[in-house]
Amino acid sequence: MDFGNLLCMISALFLFLLALGLIGAALFLILFLQDVRQTEHTIRRNYPVVGRLRYLLERLGEALRQYFFTLEREELPFDRATRGWVYRMSKNLGGTIGFGSTYDVQKPGALLFCNAPYPVLEEERIPAPSLVIGPDAAQPFTARSIFNIAGMSYGALSAPAVRALSRGAHAAEVWLNTGEGGLTPHHREGGSDLIFQIGTAKFGVHDADGRLDPRRLREVAQHVKAFELKLAQGAKPGRGGVLPGVKVTPEVAAVRGIPVGQSCCSPNRHPEITDDDTLLDMIARIRDATGRPVGIKMVLGCDTAILGLCEAILRRGEIHAPDFITLDGGDAGTGAAPQVLMDHMGLPLNESLPMLVDALHQAGLRERIRVIASGKLVDTARVAWALSVGADFAVTGRGFMFALGCIQAMRCHLGTCPTGVTSHSPRLQKGLVVEEKAIRVANYARAVNGGINELAHACGLLHARQFRRDNVRVVQSPGRSIPLDELYPYPRVGGPAGV
Repeated sequence: MDFGNLLCMISALFLFLLALGLIGAALFLILFLQDVRQTEHTIRRNYPVVGRLRYLLERLGEALRQYFFTLEREELPFDRATRGWVYRMSKNLGGTIGFGSTYDVQKPGALLFCNAPYPVLEEERIPAPSLVIGPDAAQPFTARSIFNIAGMSYGALSAPAVRALSRGAHAAEVWLNTGEGGLTPHHREGGSDLIFQIGTAKFGVHDADGRLDPRRLREVAQHVKAFELKLAQGAKPGRGGVLPGVKVTPEVAAVRGIPVGQSCCSPNRHPEITDDDTLLDMIARIRDATGRPVGIKMVLGCDTAILGLCEAILRRGEIHAPDFITLDGGDAGTGAAPQVLMDHMGLPLNESLPMLVDALHQAGLRERIRVIASGKLVDTARVAWALSVGADFAVTGRGFMFALGCIQAMRCHLGTCPTGVTSHSPRLQKGLVVEEKAIRVANYARAVNGGINELAHACGLLHARQFRRDNVRVVQSPGRSIPLDELYPYPRVGGPAGV
């Protein structure tokens, strides 16, 4: 081969590689522009081009999981099947699957609903009725939705996340709990029903000495339907709220009245509340100042706490009872908490919810006090289980985070959430398009509220509020399940607390 031919070959190869490079660059540019301009997928918007690998790997995982890595239902705190279900519901893709379920119906703890031989016909079904919270308050709250949004504060969540939740809550007619970080324009933007949470630091409603300010309570009451006095949180009982300094932006600091960039740790309890009587005193002060229903958020470590509270209420009179109790399970979530508390403190909802409901029944207070269940209630079956045990409502935080685009990266406490749900980085927040995510929030809420009614109809019930313990069985061992009313027998109604 002479030098001329060699030079021609090298030139041709160079031109070929150059053409490939130009085509590749053009393709990269097209994909880049598509990703940064679209508003549907947060990961692609925040990480153009390379973010597409997530969806490719998800699809490859369907084929590879049976040979490698974790199985479909092995991950914690939420397995891939549960997260995938929420994603599909929020995108309005429907809940239909084929071939068979991956849910292990032989595993101890599995829930099995008792289908009726003659399920309710479509024309016989009726909507689940609204319930009144705080009938003795000057301004009771008529709650329309069974499934609602749990307390997640601005600061723990980003501004776009709170705005999307507010808009989605209004569209789906569910309530939104503000969390303990105060009331912001972001919460009010969508016009949804709001429950204002008062944490131990009393952000947004305290005076110069850190105590409840009746004037500020009345100002907040103009924009909310009820108040929730937070005693404890399931992920960290015995510890107040924690907001890492990296998440204390100037706006967050202004809302809470704290220094910018410094970690904020709330007291581990309300200094004014030392026993059941002082708790009831504070509930009365808030109710008298605002005219709104007032409830409490608590975590049970044993039945002593709720039995003692019931005794104090009966001694003072039912008028002094909280209007609702939000029971958070020990397996609930948080933006930041010590691992030892998250792992080992507080009873999970499976054990504590029957304990609470039965104690209220025994004391004859069940009709007076509404019960709101909280703690990993992200799917239809778990919400229906809570209703069957005796809850009036169910709330979730992490379920709605999934609807916003959360991928369970476990970076909530670092401020580096890749989807912008819990990050205050403008670069990461740009992926969370409020208008798009609000639709997903509403879709998810409607799907769960619709799904629990669908389960009820299959059980022969007219609507989801008719669920009872005999509608659900719990697997004890392979081949053996027992009904909930055998696992948790109904107590004698109206007996003294503790009997």
